[in-house]
Amino acid sequence: MLERSLNNRFLTLYMIPFVMGSLTTLSFQPFNFTIINFFIFPIFFYLINYINKKSKNVYRSKPYKKNLFQFGLLFGFGFYLSGISWITNSLTFDENFKILIPFALILIPLFLSLFMALTILFVGPFLKLNFSSLILFTASVAFSDYLRAKLLTGFPWNLWAYSMSWANEMLQIVNVIGLYSYNLFLITLFTSPIIFFFRFKATNKFLSGLLFVLIFLTLYIYGSYEINKNDKLLDKVEDKINVKIVSPNFDLKYGLGQEEIKERLKKLIRYSDPNKKIKTLFVWPEGVFSGYSFKDILIFRDEVLNNFSKKHLILFGVNKLDESKEKFYNSMVVINNNFEIIQSYNKQKLVPFGEFLPYESFFTSLGLKKITEGYGSFLKGEKNNNLLIDKLNIIPLICYEVIFTDFIQKSDPNSNLIINISEDGWFGQSIGPDQHFAKSIFRSIENNTFFLRSTNKGVSAIIDNKGNIIKQLKRNEAGNIEFEVPLIKSNKIKNDLIFFALLITYLFIFLINKKKNAK
Repeated sequence: MLERSLNNRFLTLYMIPFVMGSLTTLSFQPFNFTIINFFIFPIFFYLINYINKKSKNVYRSKPYKKNLFQFGLLFGFGFYLSGISWITNSLTFDENFKILIPFALILIPLFLSLFMALTILFVGPFLKLNFSSLILFTASVAFSDYLRAKLLTGFPWNLWAYSMSWANEMLQIVNVIGLYSYNLFLITLFTSPIIFFFRFKATNKFLSGLLFVLIFLTLYIYGSYEINKNDKLLDKVEDKINVKIVSPNFDLKYGLGQEEIKERLKKLIRYSDPNKKIKTLFVWPEGVFSGYSFKDILIFRDEVLNNFSKKHLILFGVNKLDESKEKFYNSMVVINNNFEIIQSYNKQKLVPFGEFLPYESFFTSLGLKKITEGYGSFLKGEKNNNLLIDKLNIIPLICYEVIFTDFIQKSDPNSNLIINISEDGWFGQSIGPDQHFAKSIFRSIENNTFFLRSTNKGVSAIIDNKGNIIKQLKRNEAGNIEFEVPLIKSNKIKNDLIFFALLITYLFIFLINKKKNAK
């Protein structure tokens, strides 16, 4: 029965990989059924071998590698279609963009699927049901994820490592080996149950299974030790700052009038509930002054001056005009109670079509503009500069910059705080805001510093340096969370050398075992 089903070309090359790819989304936030990957990866690996075997008779096609490409493409298409289809929700806020929804729904996942398709095309012919093939397969998939994160503008969304965002003890090793090494390690573990189909002795299979269990147990013990040790460390930290994270839950609207902006500011002040005697950093989200630049909102200076004191700083997102270029930045600014900018940061990783139009003159001629309010693309920030205020050394991240490890790796080694502001209202009630939030946990662990996140209609939170959520406001919840945050100096991994060292090690293991098998 199973053999007959697998001989069905449509079922094996198209339907099964698409369904498997789609189901992997359940392993990520907000579902967290990570266990599903321990079934999908071994089946995926097994079917590649099966297709290799059958392509010369049952699945005959010219060229026969086309079968492997299609198999990988459909797996990737299912993975991205189910995992990032929420992107199309951002096209519903402007009538002019709704016509693009079918194209975005299909073409973006299809393009990203090429990374998996090409990986299976190149390594698939070398795979057999043996240990060396397992090593080659897992290293190739991990390298494919790395390329996806780096090429073009990069899109390291839902790396397999993020499916463990709920298991904090298992994540502490990320601070030692880095995200991409951890991703490689997890892909290997997810695929490892396939060893029970290898031509091993029963004893070897048992010992291999026991080894993987011990690896998991070791990771858990190490993570628990690091977290418990950190609790004692936090008690000794002297440098602290009182912080209030504000989530206003504003509706996402275009064309707000001046009175509406003023009403928003009053709500932000009310949610902030400032105490003029307590030195506090207030963090407001991105996009709260939608359509208005910093220069435009200066008319509300008295509202801030009357409600905040000299002991207060306010950090928020706003558009900032570069007068020489007559274009705007998407910026994060820190102001005092006199509405003066103390420090600012201009976003570097702009969202294609969301914040800038690639080939702008061409798309503009077709009547298109960027999705966010206003005409013309945002300018791209030039420096990865930290915000330096007294003892604060802040890594600033605007919106989806939080998914890029480069901002952590290339930041000031004396960083002692990460702040991410975002407007997650673009993604409605989809799973997008939950997946977005999960990345914050990893950034805090990588940098070993507290992470502050303020979003509108997303998850706002205070996360400690080990990825523990101290306080949070759930999606669509308005209010504030307050905490005295310890300022802990970073001890991040600065580069991806460990990942490439592991890849080379995997390659040597593959070549040695391949030679041994040939003999």
